[in-house]
Amino acid sequence: MEVKKLKDCCTIIAGQSPESKYYNTNGDGLPFFQGKADFGELYPSIRVYCSQPTKIAEKDDILLSVRAPVGPTNLAPCKVCIGRGLTAIRPSEALLTRYVLLFFRYFEAQLASKGTGTTFKAITQDVVKNLEIPIPPILEQERIVARIEELFSQLDAGVTTLKKTKAQLAVYRQAVLKEAFGTIAERVLLGDISESRLGKMLDKEKNTGVPRKYLRNINVRWFRFDLTDLLEMRIEDDEIEKYSICKGDLVICEGGEPGRCAVWQRDDALFYQKALHRVRFTDCSNPLFYMYYLWYAAQTGQLKPYYTGTGIKHLTGQSLVKVPVPTAGKEIQNNTVAEIESRLSVCDSIEQTVDTALQQAEAMRQSILKKSFEGRL
Repeated sequence: MEVKKLKDCCTIIAGQSPESKYYNTNGDGLPFFQGKADFGELYPSIRVYCSQPTKIAEKDDILLSVRAPVGPTNLAPCKVCIGRGLTAIRPSEALLTRYVLLFFRYFEAQLASKGTGTTFKAITQDVVKNLEIPIPPILEQERIVARIEELFSQLDAGVTTLKKTKAQLAVYRQAVLKEAFGTIAERVLLGDISESRLGKMLDKEKNTGVPRKYLRNINVRWFRFDLTDLLEMRIEDDEIEKYSICKGDLVICEGGEPGRCAVWQRDDALFYQKALHRVRFTDCSNPLFYMYYLWYAAQTGQLKPYYTGTGIKHLTGQSLVKVPVPTAGKEIQNNTVAEIESRLSVCDSIEQTVDTALQQAEAMRQSILKKSFEGRL
């Protein structure tokens, strides 16, 4: 089979970002894509336009992400302007566009490995131009494309069913929590039953004391903590009580995804920065009861009135204490938590099975591409 370098069988257009003053969102000019951010399954979503485009891709040119990340592909939905994060590839008459697109998706991981750079990975135009692609006769290209798309269609049907199942699980989770909290009529302000404090400001120049591991916003997920990448900040001995998380504390994100929270249930203490609230209940409440309620309130939009900020949203200390929450006796709280966890554990088990199946589907997709371009399909 003939093998050619991409520069010998395709037109290659390196992206170049226009001046930002020419960007707009009112449809003036050509749709503008800077990189992978707007990519979809096949075509990107149009959000930004450019009134004075520099580099232009034509309809159905292959858009290759060449920086942060390297390798993903889409097709141009029409004539578009492309920024420096993209390269447009226009196959010659000897190549089918779909064949080249599928080849790049087969080759994506290998292409990503060619990326260089410390801050973010990127590939040069020389790398793109010198990529080698097998070129079978057009009829064979058509057969390969047809076979891949037939198998992908069968795979997509299964993936669609799995994704519907995940969506149904999300609806079921909300129903579980609505049932749990919807029957509790009495409300109090969170500040009436707890004490909250923001963590320590991270300032490498001014902070003194002993380096100690601390939680960032990114370490707090819904219902759990991700402790795989804890950093350190300097904390004085007399600040230990002030900025430590102890067993039973409810930790709530101030920004990022305001309200996202988890309960610290370990015996060892940990410190936390200013992007987080530490909430300690003064009435012996079960913190898990309020953790689940805040998830329900966030999902149903009940926390939105307490957010501040126009772009990035925050849940400040002043707003947090004003959030109305259901109140109930300790026994009812404990029973409610037990019922929620019993029902959600079934959801979690099903979702884990679905996620595993989705991963297997993606692996199968790559296997189909690999066999196709190695002549084994």
